[in-house]
Amino acid sequence: MYCFINDYSVIAHPNIMKRMAEINLDQHIGYGFDEICKSARHLLRIKIGNPWARVFFVVGGTQANMSVISSLLKSAEAAICANTGHIFVHETGAIEATGHRVITIDTPDGKLTPALVEKVLSQYKERPHVVKPKLVYISNSTEIGTIYNRAEIKALHDCCKAHNLFFFCDGARIGSALTSEGNDLTLHDFAELTDVFYIGGTKNGALMGEAVIFNDPKMGEDYDMVMKQRGALLAKGWILGLQFYELFKDDLYWDLARHANQMAKKISSAFKDNDFKMLTDSHTNQVFPILTYAQRDKLSEKWGFELWSPIDDEKAAYRFVAAWNTDEEMVEDLCRDIKKLRDLEIKH
Repeated sequence: MYCFINDYSVIAHPNIMKRMAEINLDQHIGYGFDEICKSARHLLRIKIGNPWARVFFVVGGTQANMSVISSLLKSAEAAICANTGHIFVHETGAIEATGHRVITIDTPDGKLTPALVEKVLSQYKERPHVVKPKLVYISNSTEIGTIYNRAEIKALHDCCKAHNLFFFCDGARIGSALTSEGNDLTLHDFAELTDVFYIGGTKNGALMGEAVIFNDPKMGEDYDMVMKQRGALLAKGWILGLQFYELFKDDLYWDLARHANQMAKKISSAFKDNDFKMLTDSHTNQVFPILTYAQRDKLSEKWGFELWSPIDDEKAAYRFVAAWNTDEEMVEDLCRDIKKLRDLEIKH
């Protein structure tokens, strides 16, 4: 069975594994104070166009979200996110476990807007009896594969400034977002228009790790201490720095993300060309076709994919995820099976 369940099902890109083997017996200072991490931070500051940014390497996305949000918020302050947001649906209450409420709001496409943010603000005015919304959390791409454009990010930035809110972007799949069709954003834009964001490595070729970037250096002054408290600080920090250096020195990061998107597009086109409906209009590496349970059973004999959300008694939305290492021959084979699946339904 070939797996389309996630984009982190193999260890890491061969370049990273090769480089790790080359320095395996070298000695380094711990906790990110080594020269490799320093070089990686310098490289990322160049790539985002902000020489003053504070750059930290953490072990994973949940640790990034939990440590960033808990470092910025006071005890009675809360985060706003879409009802599909990762911090709400996939992190086992990690943010709430730090003492901060996650306020969710329904969105049709997984994206927040200034109007939605202001709606939340209007509902939390009864001091001192309610929490204070203080941080806006988004992800790009979103949990359902949609992306923000620059105008939308700029509008959220302006909204956050007007209401004195922190603006934080989860970039676990930022590579996929910034190489997708219709994208008009760059890393420079995130450095300019957010307070803090991170670049995901785990889901785009790295063994593990995310690069957390505070665009205002004053904002991340004590973040290293919060990382330690929240279990996000790796003793062998050079392992993370090495990976981000390898991914960005020759723009390998973008090549890998682009490949994942291209493979997902083939899968998406196969479903659409054979008249399957889609849950969302995703141009990133996640595809969400709607299948009957009989169709699901047939495809799952050979392919691994994930139930996303039930639609009714007869069908549900499923998620197929392409990755930096997805085999194109396997994708072509899947596409043939999708066509056969439609033909089978027509005969019945």
